[in-house]
Amino acid sequence: MIPCQRHLFDIPDDVAYLNCAYMSPLMKPALEAGTVGLARKAHPWELTPDEFFTGADEFRATAAQLLDCSADCIAIVPSASYGIATAARNLPVKKGQSILVLDEQFPSNYYPWQRRAEETGASLKIVAWPADNDWTAAVLDSLTSDVAIAALPQVQWTSGGSLDLVRIGAACRKLGVALVLDLTQSLGALPFSVGHLQNGVQPDFAVAASYKWLLGPYSVGLLYVAPKWQGGLPLEENWIQRANSRDFSSLILYTEDYDAGARRFDMGERANFASLPAAVRAMKQLLEWKVAQVSETAGALNRHLAQAAADLGFSAPSEPLRAPHYLSLRRKAAIPKELPERLAREKVFVSIRGSSIRVTPNVYNTVEDGERLIACLRRIAA
Repeated sequence: MIPCQRHLFDIPDDVAYLNCAYMSPLMKPALEAGTVGLARKAHPWELTPDEFFTGADEFRATAAQLLDCSADCIAIVPSASYGIATAARNLPVKKGQSILVLDEQFPSNYYPWQRRAEETGASLKIVAWPADNDWTAAVLDSLTSDVAIAALPQVQWTSGGSLDLVRIGAACRKLGVALVLDLTQSLGALPFSVGHLQNGVQPDFAVAASYKWLLGPYSVGLLYVAPKWQGGLPLEENWIQRANSRDFSSLILYTEDYDAGARRFDMGERANFASLPAAVRAMKQLLEWKVAQVSETAGALNRHLAQAAADLGFSAPSEPLRAPHYLSLRRKAAIPKELPERLAREKVFVSIRGSSIRVTPNVYNTVEDGERLIACLRRIAA
């Protein structure tokens, strides 16, 4: 496990921030890297054309290590919805076919598929919330011959239920189903591998926003594009994604050719001199810690919290069926809508999602943080 890393974050001792699934705090080193990058805009005459590319290259190379793939497969996007919309534009689906999503799936991985179904005459096939909380089995049962695209997360965001994407990926390949993943609630906290041949998940597209478990800034993220789709159509046409973009004097020589790999799917103004350095610094720290160790560290705290909450009448999916970093607490009595505000007054921070109290710690949390949450829940349950 990783020793508490609170010293790397600006979290006061009296704050119990157990809400990384909402938004992570930015590490001090990442903030410093972003601040240095932002300050460079004060002297634009010192920014050379090469510097519009070096930051993006470093971002790609670092993100590729987290995904276990080639840097050429990484596009730079502003959000998860941008990546999902890119996948929806490029994956074929026909009238009479279906697009598979989960019950209570995050909206950014639902609305683009709803529109795509309406445009093509396809339908959405929603995997119902499994009574036994086994999302993997429920998805495998729903992967039938009519499914053209499975659009899924690695962690269901209101339950914390984990999906075995290696098994699901193998089933999709066997049936010829395209697999699109939103990894925003897992990448950086759960190990993931694109993999090769029979190893790894092998998705067609996978996206993750930076501002949650990647510990990065808002408005930047990564998009994995499998080689078979790298000749597709991007959402926008901008200068920096074209083959001649590194030669500024040749930009008026318009070309039909794009830069190599997934770069054609990059967002415009990707060379953000503040956000990219901050995101890269955060990802490098995750690689140094090792994602499996992050998962084990958060999981140990949640294991303790789940046991303590059970004594107060709260339930959670069993440990084999939930992501270690994600604890969604439910009880028979309704959870007060004002609970987050009541907790915030005591400087304890969690989220309410659906009918669950969502508790999502990270390496900056302490046992005392968890004990403060349990003390608050005990008063509420009394």
